[in-house]
Amino acid sequence: MWRSGRALSCRLPGEGAARLCFGIPHRPSSSSQSNSSPRTKAEKLRRRREREEAILSNTSSPLPSSYSPEYVESSWYQWWEKEGFFRPEQHERLSHSVDQTFSLCIPPPNVTGTLHLGHALTVAVEDVLVRRYLPTTCAVGLFKKTVVERRLLKERGKHRQDFTRQEFLHEVWKWKNERGEEIYQQLRALGASLDWSRACFTMDPGFSRAVTEAFVRLCDSGLIYRSEALVNWSCALESAISDIEVDSKELSGQTMLSVPGYENKVEFGTMLTFAYPIEGHDGEVAVSTTPAPLLQLFSMSGGQAVHGKQCRHPFTNRLLPIIADSMVDMELGTGAVKVTPAHDHTDFLLSQRHSLPHLTVIGGDGTMTPSCGQWLQVHEHLYPVGPVLSDRGSRFDVSSSLLVSFRSGDIIEPLLKKQWFLRCDEMAKKAIQAVEDGQLEIIPHHYTKTWKNWLSNTSDWCISRQLWWGHQIPAYRVELPNSADKQENTNYYNPDVLDTWFSSGLFPFAMLGWPEQLDFPQTTDLQRFYPNSILETGSDLIFFWVARMVMLGTELTGKLPFRQVLLHSLVRDKYGRKMSKSLGNVIDPLDVIHGVSLERLQEKVKEGNLDPREQLVAMEAQRKDFPTGIPQCGTDALRFALCSHKMQGEDISLSISQVLSCRYFCNKMWQALRFTLGVLGANTTPVATLEETCAVSSMERWICSRLYSTVVQCEQAFEAYELHTVTSALYSFWVHSLCDVYMAHWHFPEEERDFLLVQEVIRVARSLRSHCGMTKEKPAMWAVCSPGQAQILLHFGSAVRTLGRISSLHIHCPQRADLFSVHSTPPPEGSLIGVVDHTCQLHLHIQSGMNIENQMAQLSQRRDKLVPKLEKILCRVQSPDYLTKVPAHVRQQMDTKVSSTGP
Repeated sequence: MWRSGRALSCRLPGEGAARLCFGIPHRPSSSSQSNSSPRTKAEKLRRRREREEAILSNTSSPLPSSYSPEYVESSWYQWWEKEGFFRPEQHERLSHSVDQTFSLCIPPPNVTGTLHLGHALTVAVEDVLVRRYLPTTCAVGLFKKTVVERRLLKERGKHRQDFTRQEFLHEVWKWKNERGEEIYQQLRALGASLDWSRACFTMDPGFSRAVTEAFVRLCDSGLIYRSEALVNWSCALESAISDIEVDSKELSGQTMLSVPGYENKVEFGTMLTFAYPIEGHDGEVAVSTTPAPLLQLFSMSGGQAVHGKQCRHPFTNRLLPIIADSMVDMELGTGAVKVTPAHDHTDFLLSQRHSLPHLTVIGGDGTMTPSCGQWLQVHEHLYPVGPVLSDRGSRFDVSSSLLVSFRSGDIIEPLLKKQWFLRCDEMAKKAIQAVEDGQLEIIPHHYTKTWKNWLSNTSDWCISRQLWWGHQIPAYRVELPNSADKQENTNYYNPDVLDTWFSSGLFPFAMLGWPEQLDFPQTTDLQRFYPNSILETGSDLIFFWVARMVMLGTELTGKLPFRQVLLHSLVRDKYGRKMSKSLGNVIDPLDVIHGVSLERLQEKVKEGNLDPREQLVAMEAQRKDFPTGIPQCGTDALRFALCSHKMQGEDISLSISQVLSCRYFCNKMWQALRFTLGVLGANTTPVATLEETCAVSSMERWICSRLYSTVVQCEQAFEAYELHTVTSALYSFWVHSLCDVYMAHWHFPEEERDFLLVQEVIRVARSLRSHCGMTKEKPAMWAVCSPGQAQILLHFGSAVRTLGRISSLHIHCPQRADLFSVHSTPPPEGSLIGVVDHTCQLHLHIQSGMNIENQMAQLSQRRDKLVPKLEKILCRVQSPDYLTKVPAHVRQQMDTKVSSTGP
């Protein structure tokens, strides 16, 4: 029988009491980028330190003429980390600290290489939330994956089975020590405000003890059990995998597919029909099926006429019982179906009703076993069997579904295996109820229906994996007195490991010291930071990770692990394709931040684990998309670009050109800063407090109001987690408002509303200047407008003259000329006219020396284009049924067009 056991708590030599969360020791990164320069790592580090010290110590030196991400970003993070700004304890010492906590954990990345742009989006979004709610804690973790096997095969030509378990684990730890630190450096480069003192790795001793404790508690409560059942088996991994790691591929007929481990493509989408002679009778039973079930066929289900009889297998000569069952549709096909209890979920249930034995002919590595008969070689692989069987029966195409591992591309075979399972029905009900009761909020809310549908139909979770890297299942098989099972051993430790998502599902509380810190509830991280405030992750992890954290957290701690779940969309390339190394569109965030040449991109592909054919495809895609490499964009530009997309809608199609545009925006801010510092000069007068500052001129009142409106818009967007609205508001304010004037802190909505007219007048004035080819000249301008518009233009006269680049502004109101006696004269003849709206026209007085004939020719061309449009509009407006059939708002739009187009 199997018993679960806890690992003993111990004190490690040379260390204090073992904690549950350990940071990875800082080691020099073994990044492949070291090949890109002949300089040694020590030389690079020395130069970098000198550059950073120069930047921090010489802030009084002139700023660079243009924005440089390296100049701006290179040293801040190290200083923030050194000063402890990411630790909650630092903020508790501040005089303005508040007794409030905001906490979250980032999804633990795989220790299999470098982060990609999907991780960068996660970091960007989470860091925005963290910086808004500081003080806080945000912990980072890493978990594992078996990609190391592919690297060992490529570099050494060895499979996992060529090593002992301990030798293989030694290789994985070497990989983790290299890649783990590299990932940490990527997170730093992305500017993540992570509390590094609380960093942990899910294979650390402390976290491993938490996994063991969770397993034991769930065993003791009867939720974990071991049973023989059909599981999704990956022949490439030689392991069971989770139901939600399997995709269904629809086939319309014969299809040739690439399968891991096979040099040539394999045929799918066909079925074979064979006749089975009934033993002792002249009749036969015809059955159609695919190759594998045919070889492990143990029984047939047909009508009452043949019930109780037997038929003989044409290849193995085995007698097969014929049974009757209501599941068989006698009107469909031949009226008979095969029964393969060890290869089909429905047949497995049917076999339990009829007490049928379970025969397996597929080995764990995908080869055929001796049970399939003497006519087939024992180790012949499964999929090439099809052509052999075709010689013994009829073959035809059929529409079907094929189970495929979305991670490895391997064909999934349902195989009968003894595995460990976790009962999920009751935990799933609690997770559904938590959302329905409002205790847990899922954003966007349309995922609430997805959440309920999946959890309502979830089955028991197969948590065991036949791998070597992972948390070994803490269960021992012990021999009972007088046991009849001679195979049982007193010292047999279960070799399976737990599904990586089991340990990851414990992350929100295990990273904070559960269960050991339960002994000191008043002073522990578990008390202060659990439950987390929010979980932010990709929408593709809602079942893999989010649902399991909710179920395990509620079961083991009695609390939901977080109050909100914020799901962002997936990041795809500019063509809308999923990021894939084989497509060559997976982008390292560091390559966007620092820039990279095409040659270095191609080197990275060659250093990866792709096979030669996939390498060629990936490298060709890189040459097409990045012919000159990727330009340096910087961290701020990358994060701003990622947050500019609506993350709660459709998937994000990101291009490098979008990130580059955000770098240009950074340069816009840089130039505004340089201009401001230049205006201030050597002025050392202290800046007044907010209460002591007031807006004097109309322009100041307008910009203050614009700032106030932007702040309100951003606050509202933050509350709704609509970061794309925040970035849009900031961009609009800085580019379209702030760069023209300067900034303060008041709200004057009437000034902001009035200035919309001023902006349009300035735009039309500049357009008229452009038509005239003016560059340095400042002509006089008349505004023919309504009395209300006249008051606004007089109020903002200084701004109109400066920004419109005119020498003087004259106001003329035909309706009330007496209101503005000083500027009541009409515009001179021959002025160039521009239309602001149906009540406001601008007349730009053309100075002597201008080429009147050219201007007249240009205006004539414009008139020739506008007249047909005007006639078309008038024809529609003057139709008899215009007033009755056309809606009022459309008629108003048409009237505006007529006024703007006409004389």
